[in-house]
Amino acid sequence: MGAHHVHLLTHARYPGIADYGLISDCHSCALVSKSASIDWCCVPRIDAASCFGRLLDWDNGGYCAIEPAKGEFSTYRTYVDQTMVLQTNLASGQGEVRIFDFFAMRQGGRLAPYHQLIRVVEGVRGRVDLKLSVRPRFDFGEVKPWIKRFGERAYAAIGGANGLLISSDAELEGHGHDLLADFTVRADERVRLSIQYFRPEQLDREPPHVPEPEQLDQRLTETLEWWVKWASAVRLDGPDAPSVTRSAIVLKALSNAPTGAIAAAATTSLPEWIGGSRNWDYRFSWIRDSSFSVRSLGDVGVTKEADGFRRFIQRSAAGSAKDLQIMYGVGGERRLTEVELPKLEGYQGSKPVRIGNQAAEQLQLDAYGELVLLSYRWHRRGYAPDDDYWRFLLDLVDTACERWTEPDRGIWEIRGRPQHFVHSKALCWTAVDLGIRLAAECMRKAPVRRWRKVATEIREAIDDKGYDKKRGVFVQSFGSRNLDAALLLLPSALFVDYLDERMVRTARAIGQDLERDGLVVRYRTEKVADGMAQSEGTFLACTFWLAECLARQGELEQARELFDRAAGTSNDLGLYSEEYDSQAQLMLGNFPQGLTHLSHIAAAVALADVGHVGA
Repeated sequence: MGAHHVHLLTHARYPGIADYGLISDCHSCALVSKSASIDWCCVPRIDAASCFGRLLDWDNGGYCAIEPAKGEFSTYRTYVDQTMVLQTNLASGQGEVRIFDFFAMRQGGRLAPYHQLIRVVEGVRGRVDLKLSVRPRFDFGEVKPWIKRFGERAYAAIGGANGLLISSDAELEGHGHDLLADFTVRADERVRLSIQYFRPEQLDREPPHVPEPEQLDQRLTETLEWWVKWASAVRLDGPDAPSVTRSAIVLKALSNAPTGAIAAAATTSLPEWIGGSRNWDYRFSWIRDSSFSVRSLGDVGVTKEADGFRRFIQRSAAGSAKDLQIMYGVGGERRLTEVELPKLEGYQGSKPVRIGNQAAEQLQLDAYGELVLLSYRWHRRGYAPDDDYWRFLLDLVDTACERWTEPDRGIWEIRGRPQHFVHSKALCWTAVDLGIRLAAECMRKAPVRRWRKVATEIREAIDDKGYDKKRGVFVQSFGSRNLDAALLLLPSALFVDYLDERMVRTARAIGQDLERDGLVVRYRTEKVADGMAQSEGTFLACTFWLAECLARQGELEQARELFDRAAGTSNDLGLYSEEYDSQAQLMLGNFPQGLTHLSHIAAAVALADVGHVGA
């Protein structure tokens, strides 16, 4: 996938989110703009403080740009096929270059990564004069680095707890806290830039090895081969196979290789509405997403990553179910204290900028059901829980039995008054019902009689208070008549069959009541922020959920139409955001969003399954 754009390559403040491409080594991540500027980079982990961060403060956040010295250029970009190597072409009448941006990958990189961002500029035709600007700003722009020269081709940038070794075969020159170079590339020539993370004490004591140009070229080849080999495991027939492979690669890129965690997104504080205050840090791993990940990745043959994510969540959550959190750091950390960074301007003025996530402390009852569902799905693949994990599952089910009557914050992590959300209650039922099934199928001892009683009580409560008998549909919360797109997940949670008449009516009603511009919102609401009423964008995962549900209900034509409409909101690289403003054609929220890519895969699998049966 790629696209052409013709414009003067000047730095307009804050490009749209769709302008960015992701690169990653399954440890660190960066976002690269259409104009070949790295405006967001977090090393050595996806949730680390940024070293290039002008995505959140254009003047003070830092960046790394390669740009034409003058004149009007056209740009074209794409991922090198089935990889996370981004290629950006800059062309004019005088010449053309291609820039390869990537984090270096290698066999054994799970525990011993290079921690190296590489940019290779290659001449295609003619001659192109370029400018290179490397302006590191550590700790979300708070720290201007000490620039220290190493030999002929390298500099160290050191500040706080961060260090970068920066080298190039262009002639870098130190200018205060920045590194600059002017250089020319002709056809078949290459100029390279390496930015490698080190602890500052390593750089201060003894200069590390500065990579030679040939070594950087070899790492490009090695990285391309690594990604192609990984992507070859993805299995899906039909027209959606290329885009599903891209979504699977994005999920891999959002993962943390040592632990198996998958971050919800690569960014923090990108707003749900431009200029609004609703923005959060999504660089953590949610229990809910783990269950979706196991299902989606496993369904397209990526079982190793699905198992790694399963193990991470089980490790991080294991112990006492009463102390369960809904999310963890990608290393399993529990304390995700939310703080605001008032010095940062925020993306297009959207404040406050937040790091950490206060929602980690919320009660969300669906987490119990998702964990038991995850274990049950893996048991069906032939992996029975061992004695230690069975004790934890017992604790999970017992805790769901004890707490299902409590109000919670729900799947959308509301920060207002807790409510009795139907989705949360249904997932408590899932925990109990699957606990009963696991006890029988794994021949384990469990208080099955008591669990059956609770399962019956939960069903009766949902039938009585969570179901609108007049319309014949499930509702958002007890006593409410509102709909919620999360209800589309009830069949995948095994609470109700896709073809159950109640679910058919619920899906149809959601498609009518929560539709906006051909996509789906989470629920009907109006936000008030900064003194202005604001409606949030359509939630792309919800749109894919409806497409999946309709496909499983046999409404193949309608499902395909909805799927294609949602799939069309990706940028030219096949990346999805969290939300989308159809009227302004703007991506909203953190980016790229793992939940959207997971849901895209699940809907594509449903369409392929139903289409195969129909054929």
